[in-house]
Amino acid sequence: MKIIKRNGTEVSFDIGKIVNAIKKANNEVSEDNRLTEEQIAEISAKVKSLANDLNRAVSVEEIQDFVENQIMDHKAFAVARKYITYRYSRALVRKSNTTDERILTLIECNNEEVKQENSNKNPTVNSVQRDYMAGEVSKDLTRRLLLPRDIVEAHEQGLIHFHDADYYAQHMHNCDLVNLEDMLQNGTVISGTLIEKPHSFSTACNIATQIIAQVASNQYGGQSISLTHLAPFVDISRQKIRAEVAEELADVGVMEDTIARIAEKRLRDEIKKGIQTIQYQVVTLLTTNGQAPFVTVFMYLGEARNEREREDLAMIIEETLNQRIMGVKNETGVWVTPAFPKLIYVLEEDNIREGSKYFYLTELAAKCTAKRMVPDYISEKKMLEYKVDRNGEGHCYTCMGCRSFLTPYVDENGKPKYYGRFNQGVVTINLVDVALSSGGDKEKFWKIFDERLDLCYRALLCRHNRLKGTLSDAAPILWQYGALARLKKGETIDKLLYGGYSTISLGYAGLYECTRYMTGKSHTDAEAKPFALSVMQHMNDKCKEWKAKHNIDFSLYGTPLESTTYKFAKALQTRFGIIPGVTDKSYITNSYHVHVTEKIDAFTKLKFESEFQQLSPGGAISYVEVPNMQDNIPAVIAVMQYIYDNIMYAELNTKSDYCQVCGYDGEIVTVEEDGKYLWECPHCHNRDQSKMNIARRTCGYIGTQYWNQGRTQEIRERVLHL
Repeated sequence: MKIIKRNGTEVSFDIGKIVNAIKKANNEVSEDNRLTEEQIAEISAKVKSLANDLNRAVSVEEIQDFVENQIMDHKAFAVARKYITYRYSRALVRKSNTTDERILTLIECNNEEVKQENSNKNPTVNSVQRDYMAGEVSKDLTRRLLLPRDIVEAHEQGLIHFHDADYYAQHMHNCDLVNLEDMLQNGTVISGTLIEKPHSFSTACNIATQIIAQVASNQYGGQSISLTHLAPFVDISRQKIRAEVAEELADVGVMEDTIARIAEKRLRDEIKKGIQTIQYQVVTLLTTNGQAPFVTVFMYLGEARNEREREDLAMIIEETLNQRIMGVKNETGVWVTPAFPKLIYVLEEDNIREGSKYFYLTELAAKCTAKRMVPDYISEKKMLEYKVDRNGEGHCYTCMGCRSFLTPYVDENGKPKYYGRFNQGVVTINLVDVALSSGGDKEKFWKIFDERLDLCYRALLCRHNRLKGTLSDAAPILWQYGALARLKKGETIDKLLYGGYSTISLGYAGLYECTRYMTGKSHTDAEAKPFALSVMQHMNDKCKEWKAKHNIDFSLYGTPLESTTYKFAKALQTRFGIIPGVTDKSYITNSYHVHVTEKIDAFTKLKFESEFQQLSPGGAISYVEVPNMQDNIPAVIAVMQYIYDNIMYAELNTKSDYCQVCGYDGEIVTVEEDGKYLWECPHCHNRDQSKMNIARRTCGYIGTQYWNQGRTQEIRERVLHL
C-alpha cells in the first residue's frame, strides 16, 4: 500500500509511524488517561485495515483522520486532544509557506500527484515543470487572496471544483473557436510581424500552425479550427501551379487537359505536404505550458460556400484522414497514434449512406477510427435540431476542444456567428456529494442542491469578474489580430463577455452515483431515469435564471474530469466512507455517462445518453467502448450511421498501444501491485512507461502520458459495448 505525502511524493505504508505518533500523544497525558500497548497496536492495525479497504494510495491527511477517529472510539479523549493539537500546530507551520515543498518535489520529479495530473504532459520536461511551478504559485495566490473563503473550502472539500486555478491569477480564459478564416483572408500579426494573406495552400497550412501555437500559449483550454478555412487556398495553388505547368510546357504544345492533369497531381502533392505540416507541427510544437497544442480540427463539407470549394475541402479531408491512419513515428521509428490534433468528422446526408457522393470519406473515417480512435463524430441532423438560434434556424459547428459547445448566437447584423467566440471558464458541482449530504432525503437533497449551485454561481462570477477589465494588449493574437476579435490597443474585452458572445460553464459530475444513492438504481432504470432528468433540468433552469439576471451566457457543461474524477472520489470516501455502488471506486462517473462497468449495448447506450446530451447544451460527448475493429469496418459504419440518426456528438473508444521492448502492438494492460495500478506489456512484462506507447481516450480526448490512479482504474474497468 502506498501513502501520498503532503508534498506529493509517494512512499510505502509504514505502520510503525502510526504507532510512534500515537505513543507521542499518549506519553503527554496522565497515566490514568493513557492507552495500553495493546490498544495502540489495535488502533494501528485498524487504521491499516481502513486504508487498505480504500484500494488506492492514501493521503497522510486521511491516515491522520483514521487515527483520530480510532483514538476517539477507544474513549481516550485526552490522548485525542494531544494528537489533534500536535496535528494543528504542524498545519500552522506548513501554512507559513504553502508552495516551497511542492515545487521542490515537482522539480525532482518526486510528486506523484503532479506526474499523473495531465495525461498529455510529461512532468520530467523543463517547460512542463516551469508551467507547473507557475501553477503552484497561481493556486496559492488564488486560495489565499483571490477567492472567497467559502468557495476555497468547498473546492478543497470536493463539494465543487474550481477548474484551472493554476491559471486563475492571470487574466486568461478557457477555450475558443479560432477565426482562422479572418486571420488568413485579412492577415494577422504574430510576435510583432505582419502576416499577409498567403498565396498558396502550403503557406496557409504553415501560418495556421503558427496561429495554433500562439493561441495555445495565451489561453489554457482547447481550441478548434476548421479545414473549410483552408479550402479556398487550394484553388489559389491550383491556378498558380497550372500557370507554372503551362509555362514549362509552352514549347511542347501539349493539350489543355494534359496541363490540367499534371497540375492536379502537383496540387495533390502540395495538399499532402500542407497537411503533413499541420500534423507534425502540432505534434512537435511545445507551447508555453509544456504540451502540444490542444487543438481540434473540424471536417464539415456543409461549410463549403460553393461546389468547387466543397470538392477541394473533400480532398483536404481525405488527405487528413489518410495521414492520421498512418500515424506518426515514435522515437524508435514505429508508427503510433498521436494525441493531437483531435479530429471531428461531420456525418451529413451527402456522406452517411452507401451510394452518397462522399461516402468514400466516411469509409476512410471508419478505418481511421478503428486504428487511431479519431475522428469523433457530429451528426449534422441532430445538431441542426438542437442548436437553434433566436431566428429559428439550426446550425452545425464544432466544439471548442474536446466537448465545450457555444450556444447559438446571432450578431447585430442578424447573421449567425461561431468562429471568434470563446468560453470564460468552468466550475463543476459534485452531484454525488449533494446526494450523500442529504442522507437520501429528497426534500433535503433539493435544498442542498440549491446551496451548492449558489456556490458554483458565485464562483463562476469570480471567473467572469477576473476577466472583466482585461486589456486586449494581454493577448494581441486573440483580441487584436483576429483569433477572437479585432479590438483596438488599450481596449478592454468586456463587451465580449456579455450578450451571449462568450459562454461560461456550470459543470457537473457523478449523475450515475447521485441517482444510484437517491433511488437505489442506475439512471438507466426506467424508475430512476425521471429523477436523473429532473436533476439535469434543474441545472438548466438555474443557468437560465443566472443568464437573465446578468446577461452572461451561463450554460450546462458535461465536465470531462480527467484528474478531478479521482479527487472527488477521495473526498467522498473521506467524508462518507465506503458505500457500495456509490463511493467504492477511486473515480466517479463523468457527467451523465452510463457507468463504465454497466453492461449495455452500444446502440442502447447512445440512445439513452442522447436525452441527457440534449440537456447539456454547454458541451457533452458520449462514447462506446469497442474491441479491435480494423477487420470489421462495416460494424464501425453501422455505429456511425446510428450516431447520425440518434445523437449529436459521439466517439468510438478502442486501444492503440506499442511496446518498445518486444514490439508487441496489442493491448497493454494494467496490473495491480501493492495497492497501485501499473501498466504492463502482457508479452514481455515490460513496466517501464518510457518504453511504451499507450493511447487511450481519457474523457473526450486521447491521452498518451499515463493517468492518475482513479482514471487508470476507470480505464481498467470499462466493459465493451459492441
